[in-house]
Amino acid sequence: MFALVEKYPQFFASVGVHPDNREGLEASAEKLVQLAEHPKVVAIGETGLDYYRLEGDQEWQRERFRTHIRAANDCSKPLIIHTREAAADTLKIMREEQADKVGGVMHCFTETREVAEAALEMGFYISISGIVTFKNASQIKEVAKYVPLDRLLVETDSPYLAPVPYRGKTNEPGLVRHVAEEIAKLRGIDFEEIAVATTQNFFRLFSLAQPALP
Repeated sequence: MFALVEKYPQFFASVGVHPDNREGLEASAEKLVQLAEHPKVVAIGETGLDYYRLEGDQEWQRERFRTHIRAANDCSKPLIIHTREAAADTLKIMREEQADKVGGVMHCFTETREVAEAALEMGFYISISGIVTFKNASQIKEVAKYVPLDRLLVETDSPYLAPVPYRGKTNEPGLVRHVAEEIAKLRGIDFEEIAVATTQNFFRLFSLAQPALP
């Protein structure tokens, strides 16, 4: 990953261990901070909680999440947070570990408007993926209309969740336009307004990232 971000000026990185990955060594806060010293690391994560795929005692997952928030606070870099079927515990740990000190983004958001409200109160951005283009994604469509424009991000979550009309195919960053177009339609505003706002939001949140020159 570092080799890629060093080669391409428009690439940036985050460092973390995904919530449902139990293989390999467990990252300490000190190790995450050390990795985050790389000049093109702009965030800590993806981190959070995922109760969808895993069964049994998930305390190890909660402790890992706490470690990542502490690392983010130690190095003053924002968090990229994943939550799936674990919203209550995710918000609880964010509050207990003072994630609001650094803020961040609720990545590939799939929760309710109430969860979005709680995250926004802690200074987080809400990132909408290709799910918003799916016909039956009424909950996400509601959130996409509700989130203040200056706290909204768009993403692909590639290679997953390709937006309509590419649903079921391999996703790629170039398809993020379809996400922005759907949100613009839902909000009744021009696509360019969404494009400009979400671009500005990205560079405001990930302040160490710099736009690549044409």
